Amino acid sequence: MLSRLMNFLRACWRPSSERYVHANSDAAGRQDGLLWYKDTGQHLHGEFSMAVLQANNLLEDQSQLESGPLSTFESGPYGTFVGVYDGHGGPETSRYINDHLFQHLKRFTSEHQSMSVDVIKKAYQATEEGFLSLVTKQWPMKPQIAAVGSCCLVGIICGGTLYIANLGDSRAVLGRLVKATGKFLPSSCHQSIMWDRVSRSIGDVYLKKAEFNREPLYAKFRLREPFNRPILSSEPSISVHELQPHDQFLIFASDGLWEHLSNQDAVDIVQNHPRNGIARRLVKAALQEAAKKREMRYLDLKKIDRGVRRHFHDDITVIVVFLDSNLVSRASSVKGPSISVRGGGVNLPTKTLALCGTPMET
Repeated sequence: MLSRLMNFLRACWRPSSERYVHANSDAAGRQDGLLWYKDTGQHLHGEFSMAVLQANNLLEDQSQLESGPLSTFESGPYGTFVGVYDGHGGPETSRYINDHLFQHLKRFTSEHQSMSVDVIKKAYQATEEGFLSLVTKQWPMKPQIAAVGSCCLVGIICGGTLYIANLGDSRAVLGRLVKATGKFLPSSCHQSIMWDRVSRSIGDVYLKKAEFNREPLYAKFRLREPFNRPILSSEPSISVHELQPHDQFLIFASDGLWEHLSNQDAVDIVQNHPRNGIARRLVKAALQEAAKKREMRYLDLKKIDRGVRRHFHDDITVIVVFLDSNLVSRASSVKGPSISVRGGGVNLPTKTLALCGTPMET
């Protein structure tokens, strides 16, 4: 009996490098401990680099890059879609967005036969309504899902136009070359004004529908005063920008990066280093700043496992999209190779018992 107990404890405390499943395919990205990365790839308008650093016990950041058809028709339009979804309270909402938002976008683009602000708004609305339906179904068995939500940052490049849609505190920054100085300056594409961390979100149903602001939802989530209209909105802020030759790259990142790096810091790093692995370099820079704030060594912070790591920094997602002006200016009907990449995270082997993990952050 004692030996069986000791074997169980050893399984729980096995070094992280032995527990994690590593996906070492270049196409899917690579896993190195808590860091997932794809150092370089090609989208319709240039190159890209992605990296995700996990801090929560369950990764709450989800992300994707889709390049190719933006509708269900062979005629297009064609372009590049980037999504960064920073979940809170759990991973359910960000995972749902990752599975559904782009598909809704393709459906509405097909109906309208073009990309537009209206198409993007409809895709966000359909995703919000779909998650509400999921919460309604799961509420009797899993009431806490009503308190799970996600920020939602999307960038779309189509026919020389950049669309940025945002809910919450993730951020997209455009790096622009100033020819007179030869330096790059950042242009923040869109950042929402924050109310208690997040002013807008997908999910957080208990703050939008009063019927979910009650037991059996935990008391720590419930509002004391009743409300008659939603406290949070799922209507995205959308900006439209006609891309110019001096627009060189875009940095899409969750708040985990921007807590430690300024817009200019991030742009300077991208400007002054090779493209290959640049997203991973940005994550490292943020981690070094997080360690400095705690007066600890970067290497010591790297040794801390997921769950406990959340006390030092949040999940961090970075996608850097480089813009080749010759490719950006092509018509949206011009085809190109299709690519679909999703940011990864740590997965445990299927036989690992859940109770070995750290309780989920809320």
